[in-house]
Amino acid sequence: MPPPFTLVRLRESRDAFAHATDIAKASGAGTLTYVGRFDLAEFAVVLEPSEPLRTARRAVYAGMVALTDALRAYAPPNKEIAIDWPDAIRVDGGLVGGGRLSWPPSAKEDKPPRWLVFGAMIRTVTMSDTDAGVYPLASALDQEGFGEAGAVQVTESFARHLMRALDGWQTDGFDGIAREFLGRLSREPQITHVIADNGDLITRRIGTEVTARQDLRKGLLSPSWLDPNLGGPRL
Repeated sequence: MPPPFTLVRLRESRDAFAHATDIAKASGAGTLTYVGRFDLAEFAVVLEPSEPLRTARRAVYAGMVALTDALRAYAPPNKEIAIDWPDAIRVDGGLVGGGRLSWPPSAKEDKPPRWLVFGAMIRTVTMSDTDAGVYPLASALDQEGFGEAGAVQVTESFARHLMRALDGWQTDGFDGIAREFLGRLSREPQITHVIADNGDLITRRIGTEVTARQDLRKGLLSPSWLDPNLGGPRL
């Protein structure tokens, strides 16, 4: 791991996101929990924002930019790596996983939270014996030609890219993160996107004044990509 991170390795049966949330207050910023699994890259990192919670939630966008950058580092040429707002990642249309964000239940919207935890799961290997065509909307890195990109490589790459993203945010403001994230959203014809100050996504159809607003806080309460029964990305 890069120097700012403290690695906490967990057994296969543990949950990196849940464990990071449990120890966030005591362990502090830069703690990175990691589960060594063959089929999934699963990890979570503790953050300590200085902004009020209502704007600090935008850290999920920095995490998603870092996660897609980590995958791009190992992707074959011309592979499309796209984000379904706010938290799911697809490779050439196939769902491979995503990110999620938690904060203290008692945190106030207008005050900095004691901690945030950004967690991620990426399906690296398909474990099902069934034909890939049975789940046409799901995929894994091995199916997409990512070669040796396993859990360790994806986690280390994420950590490096998260450092870069957070440094850019601190140095130049959030606008750069917003541009990078919006540039990776799954394409919708004739639709433009803007991220509001509190992280909500505002969409507008080109040629009209009609807009729609999607609530980031609500969008993060239940990860769109996660199957609770599987304990991993949806099939």
